[in-house]
Amino acid sequence: MSDLVASGQAVDQPLTRHAIFLVLSVRDDDESLATAREVVSGIADFVKTVGFRSSEARLSCVVGIGRALWDRLRPDGPRPIDLRPFNAIRGENGHDAPSTPGDVLFHIRSERADLCFELERQLLNALGGAVVVEDEVSGFRYFDARDLLGFVDGTANPTGAEISDAAWITGDADPDFGGGAYVVVQKYVHDLEAWGALTVEQQEAVIGRTKVENIELDDDPDAPAHKTLTTIEDPQTGEELDIIRDNMPFGRPGAGEYGTYFIGYASRLWVIETMLQRMFLGDRPGRYDRILDFSTAVTGTTFFVPTPDVLEGLADETPAPAEEEAAEAPPAAPAPPPATGGLGIGSLRD
Repeated sequence: MSDLVASGQAVDQPLTRHAIFLVLSVRDDDESLATAREVVSGIADFVKTVGFRSSEARLSCVVGIGRALWDRLRPDGPRPIDLRPFNAIRGENGHDAPSTPGDVLFHIRSERADLCFELERQLLNALGGAVVVEDEVSGFRYFDARDLLGFVDGTANPTGAEISDAAWITGDADPDFGGGAYVVVQKYVHDLEAWGALTVEQQEAVIGRTKVENIELDDDPDAPAHKTLTTIEDPQTGEELDIIRDNMPFGRPGAGEYGTYFIGYASRLWVIETMLQRMFLGDRPGRYDRILDFSTAVTGTTFFVPTPDVLEGLADETPAPAEEEAAEAPPAAPAPPPATGGLGIGSLRD
C-alpha cells in the first residue's frame, strides 16, 4: 500500500465497487472556515477510524479543494499554478457544460457500501453547519466496469509507470505543489430511452468501441467518436496525454434518474479542459461529441488535490487572533533578563 493510499489521497487506487462523490461549499464566516480546515487536514484520521473494520475493503478518501476555499485557507501562501474555477462551455445544439459551486470534494471509495456511508456520515457530522451540500452521488460498479449506456468505461486509463506522468504534478511544473493533482468532476444524466432506441451499431459509432468486446473502431471521418474527441496529444511531441478516470454509474430507477459521474485526475489541468472543449465544441464546427445527444452535464467543478503533507499542514495555518481579542487579554508580566550564558530562546511563529 502506498503512502498516498494510507493517508487518504489515493488518486491512483484501482476502481472499487462503491464510491460517494460529495461536493460541499463552506459558509462565509471564520468559524465555518476553521471547522473546514480542521476536517480536511485531518482526513487521514477519519479514514482510519472507519476503515479499521476491514482492511480488505480498501476504504480511502481523496480531498480536493476549490480555488475560492484555497485562497481563504492560505491567504498569504502560494496557490497551485493552474487552480481555477471550472470553465463553463456553451456547446453546439444546446449541449452546455455548466460551472457549479463547490469548495471541497470528498471522493470516498471502498469495496463496501457501508464503509463509504459511515465515512460520509462522520465527515458531515464533524462539519455540521459549516458547510452546504452542493451535490451528493453514490456510485457503484456496474457489471464488468460498464456505464449505464452498456459500454466499458475507463478503458484508456494509464497503467504502471504511466500513472505518475498522468496524475502527479511535477516539481518542475510547480515547485510548491509537486506531487499534487488537479481533479474535475461532472455529473451526467442519461436519456436511456433515446439511447436504447439506437441500434447497437449506431451506439458503437457514437462511442468508438464495440459494445460487447470493447474493441476500438475506426472513426467516421465526418462524425468523430467519443473516444477520438477525448484523446489529447502533446502539441509539441504528438505524444498522447493521459488522465486518470474513476467514473461510476449512479441511478434512482424510481425517480427515472440514470447517469455517469465523471471524475478525472490529471497532472495538467489543461488536458481535461481540452477534452471537454472538444466534446462540447468539436475539433471543428459541427463535429461535437454525439454522446451529448443522450447525456446532459448538470454539474462541473474543479479542485486541487494536495499531497498528504500539504493537506495536513493546513491545520498549522490558523490565523492569529484579532487585535481586539488580543487587547482583552490581561497584560503579561515582564520577562526577567536572561541569566549569564543563557540562550534566551523564545518561540516565534509567522
